[in-house]
Amino acid sequence: MKDCLQALQPVPLDRPRGAHRLEAFSPKLNRRITFSRCCAFDQWILIETDPAVRTFCERPGYVQLRAQQQLADFWVSFADRQELILLPGSVYTEDRKRGGDLRDACAIGIRTVSPADLAASRTWIENWKRMLPCIVVTRGLVPAPLLDVVESFICSPQSLISIERKFSEGDPILARAAVFRLLYAGRASAPELRTDALSPTTRFVCQASQS
Repeated sequence: MKDCLQALQPVPLDRPRGAHRLEAFSPKLNRRITFSRCCAFDQWILIETDPAVRTFCERPGYVQLRAQQQLADFWVSFADRQELILLPGSVYTEDRKRGGDLRDACAIGIRTVSPADLAASRTWIENWKRMLPCIVVTRGLVPAPLLDVVESFICSPQSLISIERKFSEGDPILARAAVFRLLYAGRASAPELRTDALSPTTRFVCQASQS
C-alpha cells in the first residue's frame, strides 16, 4: 500500500464553469500543479512550505466517507505517517472508476480542514505567496556555499535587508532566495511571518541557534 500511495497521480477533473484556474510550480514535486478552488491553493501553500512534509499528491483519489465517495484533496507523507486532507466543498461521485479509491488504505489518518483553520494561517500563506516565486525562479542558481554562509550569518537574528546588504557584492536577489530557501528547508525560522507581512525588516535566524 505504501508503494502504491507513493505512485499516486492527481485525479483529472473538469474545471466547473466560472471556477478559478490557479496554477503554480511545486518545488517538492518538481512539476506544475493546478487548482480550481482558492482553499485548495492555500492548503497547498501550507503543505509545500512545511519542512516535515516529504512528498504529497493533490486529488489522490476517492475515499468512502459517510456512505459517499468523496475526493480527497491531498495525500501527504511525513517521515512517520501519512494523512489525507479534506477541504470544504469537496467533490463527490458515485463512479468508482473516476479515480483511485483509497477507502481501504489502512493507517492513514483523515484530516478535515475548515475555513477557520485556513484563516488562522492567512498571514503565513500570503507571505509564502511572495516567497515561493523567488524560490522557483532561482532554481539551480543558488549555490550550496551561499546557503551555508547565509546560514552562518543569521546565527543571530538578522533582518532581510541586512542579509541582502551583507551579500551585496553578489546578486542581492540570490541572497534573498538563499534565506527563503533556508526557511523552506527548515534550516531557518522567521516567527514574525506568522503575524506580520514580509518586509525588509523581517528577521530570520538559523534553526540551529534555536535548539
